Amino acid sequence: MSLDRRHFLGTTTLLAAPRILFAQAATERRFIFIIQRGAADGLNTVIPYADPAYASARGALAIDSASALKLEGSFALHPSLAHLHALYGAGQASFFHAVASPYRDRSHFDGQNVLETGGNAPYQIKDGWMNRLLGVLPRAGKPAVAFSPGVPLALRGAVEVTSYAPSALPQANEDLMMRVGQLYANDGQLHALWSSALEARGMAGGMEGGARRQDAAALGRMAAGFLARSDGPRVAMIETDGWDTHSGQNARLANQLRGLDSLIAGLQEGLGPVWAHTVVLVATEFGRTVAANGTGGTDHGTGAVAMLVGGAVQGGRTVADWPGLAPAALLDGRDLRPTMALDALVAAACSESFGVEPERLHRVLFPHGTPAKAFTKLLRT
Repeated sequence: MSLDRRHFLGTTTLLAAPRILFAQAATERRFIFIIQRGAADGLNTVIPYADPAYASARGALAIDSASALKLEGSFALHPSLAHLHALYGAGQASFFHAVASPYRDRSHFDGQNVLETGGNAPYQIKDGWMNRLLGVLPRAGKPAVAFSPGVPLALRGAVEVTSYAPSALPQANEDLMMRVGQLYANDGQLHALWSSALEARGMAGGMEGGARRQDAAALGRMAAGFLARSDGPRVAMIETDGWDTHSGQNARLANQLRGLDSLIAGLQEGLGPVWAHTVVLVATEFGRTVAANGTGGTDHGTGAVAMLVGGAVQGGRTVADWPGLAPAALLDGRDLRPTMALDALVAAACSESFGVEPERLHRVLFPHGTPAKAFTKLLRT
């Protein structure tokens, strides 16, 4: 198949400071939102390896198609996503490419605000779309419980949510690292030392990854222990950090994705038979630039990847109205151009999960948005 514009319709540190949030609802369906804070690189997560511009545009960051895990059509998964690939083969995972929220600038804070509130612009809405979702579902038992130092914006609102978390110190974020690099850019001695440190940091990713992958699987099993209970919560949010790969991306993204893969494997293992009733949505605030920067990483972009995973997912599909990676096809000459509304995917997945009329739910979750064309069935009956 050629990779010019077309629609594929066949038949989600990893965890620098893991945070899980639970909410009660009177339903057998479990819904989990995994947020990838930091802008995950979709182009090396779900790889458009057959796009003739992919390898040249990505340069040293391009993933060798021989090692990638093939999906339908002309896409493949990063080699670190072996468990997700198996779920895709079992019809329990679907991937959505070139997606974006309405936000078109490149601030993490503003982008995450739009993603979590469901607004069209930063700070337009005060509460979170997940809290508004809880407001339309029948509730029973305990209030929502947030295993977090604080309740993330997506779950803040009128529905009661409490929180608990062990102490954990976050790592320095990538924007800070980049700004320090800029500060040292004109200093002959410090710039060389800083560049050497960044290179070592990227190479050390494999060493850090072992503990993080183990923690990720354990985190998934712990969350599943709550969700699997007949009297337990039905809605959860898991925050993952460390996706802001301004430098040393190849090693660091590989570790991030292994962690995500382990987290989902832990969820499936811990949920056992309840996995059949589970929907996991994975999404990030925006994507990353198509081309690499000067430190072996990528900068803030636009189009990204979202995932639906779980035993309740009608999976085995890669969905993309692919815009292409040729220079003339890029947004602002640098980003993957988004062709799919993340809001529409979220609303459709929630509507099918909980049996709420789609247009009504879209108005609740994304009150300033325009309902988009419906997706082909996302979940199993």
